Amino acid sequence: MRWLIHLALKRRGLVVGLTLAIMAAGLVALQRIPFDAFPDLTGTRVEVITVAPGMAPEEVERLVTYPIESTLMGVPGAQGVRSVSKFGLSLITVPFPDHVDVYFARQLVQQRLVDAKGALPAGIEPGLGPVSTPMGELYQYVLTSDSLSLTELKTLHDYVVRPRLRTVPGVSEVNSWGGLTERLEVEVDPVRLAARGLGMADVDRALAANTMSFGGSYLEQGGERYTVRGLGRVERPEDLTRVVIGAHAGVPVRIGDVAVVKRGALPRNGAVTRDGVGEVVSGMVLKLQGADSRVVIEGVKARMADIQKALPAHVEIVPFYDQTELVGRTSRTIVKNLIEGGLLVIAVLFLFLRNVRAALIVASVIPISMLMAFVGMATFGYSANLMSLGALDFGLIVDASVVMVEGFIRRLEEQGNTDRRGLFERAAIEVGRPILFGIAIIVAVYIPIFTLDGMEGRMFKPMAFTVVCAVLGSLFLALTYVPAVSSWALRGGHAAPAPWIVRLTAAYDRMLARVMARPLPIVGGSLVLVVVAVWSMTRIGTEFMPKLDEGAILVNTRRMPSVDLADATRLSLASERIVRRFPEVVTVVTKEGRPDLATEAMGLFEGDMYVILKPMSEWTTATNREDLVAAFDSALSVVPGLEVSFTQPMAMRLDEAESGIKTDLGVKVVGPDLEQNQGIAERIRRVIASVPGNADVAVEVAEGSGQVRMAVRREALAQYGLSVDDVRLALDLAMGARASAEWIDGFRRVDIAVRVPEAYRADAAALGRLMLRAPGGEMVPLSVVAEIESTTGPEVIGHEDAQRRSLVLSNVRGRDLGSFVSEVRTRIAREVPLPAGVFLEWGGQYENQQRAMKRLEIVVPLALLLIFALLYVSFRDVPQAVLVLSNVPFALVGGIAALWMRGLNLNLSASIGFIALFGIAVLNGVVMVEHLNHLRHDAQMAGKDVLTRVRRGATDRLRPVLMTALVASLGFVPMALSTSPGSEVQRPLATVVIGGLVTSTVLTLFVLPVLYAWLERRRKVRVRATVQAPDHAVPAAATT
Repeated sequence: MRWLIHLALKRRGLVVGLTLAIMAAGLVALQRIPFDAFPDLTGTRVEVITVAPGMAPEEVERLVTYPIESTLMGVPGAQGVRSVSKFGLSLITVPFPDHVDVYFARQLVQQRLVDAKGALPAGIEPGLGPVSTPMGELYQYVLTSDSLSLTELKTLHDYVVRPRLRTVPGVSEVNSWGGLTERLEVEVDPVRLAARGLGMADVDRALAANTMSFGGSYLEQGGERYTVRGLGRVERPEDLTRVVIGAHAGVPVRIGDVAVVKRGALPRNGAVTRDGVGEVVSGMVLKLQGADSRVVIEGVKARMADIQKALPAHVEIVPFYDQTELVGRTSRTIVKNLIEGGLLVIAVLFLFLRNVRAALIVASVIPISMLMAFVGMATFGYSANLMSLGALDFGLIVDASVVMVEGFIRRLEEQGNTDRRGLFERAAIEVGRPILFGIAIIVAVYIPIFTLDGMEGRMFKPMAFTVVCAVLGSLFLALTYVPAVSSWALRGGHAAPAPWIVRLTAAYDRMLARVMARPLPIVGGSLVLVVVAVWSMTRIGTEFMPKLDEGAILVNTRRMPSVDLADATRLSLASERIVRRFPEVVTVVTKEGRPDLATEAMGLFEGDMYVILKPMSEWTTATNREDLVAAFDSALSVVPGLEVSFTQPMAMRLDEAESGIKTDLGVKVVGPDLEQNQGIAERIRRVIASVPGNADVAVEVAEGSGQVRMAVRREALAQYGLSVDDVRLALDLAMGARASAEWIDGFRRVDIAVRVPEAYRADAAALGRLMLRAPGGEMVPLSVVAEIESTTGPEVIGHEDAQRRSLVLSNVRGRDLGSFVSEVRTRIAREVPLPAGVFLEWGGQYENQQRAMKRLEIVVPLALLLIFALLYVSFRDVPQAVLVLSNVPFALVGGIAALWMRGLNLNLSASIGFIALFGIAVLNGVVMVEHLNHLRHDAQMAGKDVLTRVRRGATDRLRPVLMTALVASLGFVPMALSTSPGSEVQRPLATVVIGGLVTSTVLTLFVLPVLYAWLERRRKVRVRATVQAPDHAVPAAATT
């Protein structure tokens, strides 16, 4: 350290040049850092999506999900397997640890899927989901037109808009939602078909055999080569009517003789409505995992502008969800808080130093340290977001420089202009050691944060990394740049302290003298405060994280499981009209069911209503989000058959991705019997509904979906020579459940399906009248070979690690999450006995909170242990290390008191604030004790008693202690008081640091000198005892 300071003062030009080079590197790095609203909190995961057309949930579970799950259970590194089986869809999620590369994880899963394919039904092909995350749903829009049908809009989106957007760099996928996907339908009249002795299978085979292209290799003639090209595909839908099915009485039977060809649509799995007006087609842009959100959306918007020009004038692309708006709002919050904090820090510097040049030197450390942090972020791939930049405290960054420059100013005040270079070098060396160890302690308290795992690790590691980079940069600048520039800039005349500083120092000296004369009251009172604070900490409310205001509300809507799409759409439109009446609402878009690429597994009875809001300053119905949600809830209660719960777009996607649960609390009932699980879940729901603070309590709908069951009569099948496959094929063809052929229209591929008219498939009785053609030519009604009944069955079957589970969901409003769940767990343990083989798992935000708190039980002691180790290395004295460490419990007092006064819960943000606070609080103690130790060997203090020496040292350190405490706390004040978007996450952390610094500063200025004087008197007693007993070894502590 000495040589570094000496070199900096001797080679000032080199230091300035190096600083300019670092600044240039930082500016370059700033251009390359991705910008996001939040770090991507979704861990590495792979989704396996398997579409099984026509299969009921039970068959999907047994024939698709189980075989794939059993294969994936042994994937190296996988953290379990979670699945959902629904009508026609299996969705399996395989999470991996954060350190596993997503492409490597996909390769592992893909290798296992190759083995699983042999166990799947014919034609079933599992595939991997897009390389994106739920937080990558950057941009959503709708296509509207006053003249195009939903089929035409869907075709326009899928073949014009979507392909163009998929080529934007950084876009992983563009998903379609709603509308009608065109297909050609050959609607067969069963009566006319039977009259000609033909069956539906004959029509199916004829279409497959007569709509194809073919080739005959090539031939050579006259020295030229000709490709043989056979044109057998149907060029126009009308041509299908001329396809020959067979013959009857020697006359060819064509499709036009027994069927009508018309344009229809594929069976729908979802719909989108907007503003209560009607249906629209929607698209969603998914960002490639790791891409820069800002750059991707800029590219998407530019491409969208080009696409809009190419569309018909009556077609409009209307975006309704743009994540860059949230990025912009949170970025403005970050910049505003940092600028305000920086200005407050500079004001404190001017106030205390009363030297413009000195204040500017210290202030210049802020941007240079930030640029050094940007270099680190760009090097290690961290993005700029609310977490990585939002917790930066400029006061913390300038602490080292404040102590350094204050040492220069004090020396100038005491010694004037004599031997200026030597003066600056001695002053820098004197404070260099406490600065070095103080910054080392601040860095040390952040190091355990890097051990956090899961969502909390992804949330706070960027913050810890940025702070560590900035603080290490500030340490380097304090030991090189600041001495070099100060020795040049602070050359003007003899300095004198400000009169108000002189008066404050004198008043402090008098108060300290009284305290040291009667130390018991302040020491005893301090201990009582610590005990009360620790006790009150067990009574404060707890939660995982405060909710970030995204500027939009997502209303999860649910209807009866057996509802059809028409009724579901009608209820959505009614709900939208109600919500749209609120003056705070900009637009409302509801997505029912699932998208074309089934990245989620909502049923038709479920919907996500996106409610896009105006800025809160324009609200009139309510003054905060909670009251507006309550107003929405009350207004929507008039819609019959509609259940709602409230969240936010990013929050819901993140919660669902992490645990499959969209609410604050989810209770998973895991057991082999689905019906038993549902019964237990219903009893748990009633318990939760009776606990104060519950909101949106519901059991995930697993039963109640309408089913028409067909149990084959094997004796009847044997009698007519039929098989189960014959029944399956007849039913598939009658319902149009399979594509018989394809019509290729330019670049479009349109399915051709066979089906019967609506009257023949209207209900179970109509299905029973469907005719099967037996090998002997007999026409057999379906009801003869199968028992048909209308009933209900599962809507969804969920698995956790290949075991069936039911789910109870609940949000929490008006109460902290921790106490709510504690009461719920107590009540359930007492009132809901569990059968053998059934157990409960607790998920949602509560699961994250519990995992984070368990890890903090390790992280906090580890941070304190590192602080103590560094203190011991610094002082080589255990009592003095313990003395400085006593700042920690006194800082705890202020932090807890601040949470109580502001009505904030103890959450992960506040907990990280306590960890940061411990390092900052100890820094002032290090500066104070190091100076007191220095005075022990000062020639001017020779012969002075301990109390006089301690008072002198404490008054010497008053200004730097107050300066470092004020700049550190005032740097956080804008964060603590801000109400801008994104401030919800920063507020608890800033509040804890500010409150803790108040009490820890009082300790440093009053309690610490008292305890130091007591330790000094004990040291002198030990020294005298050692002198009187020369034959004993001199204790190491006595030589310090």
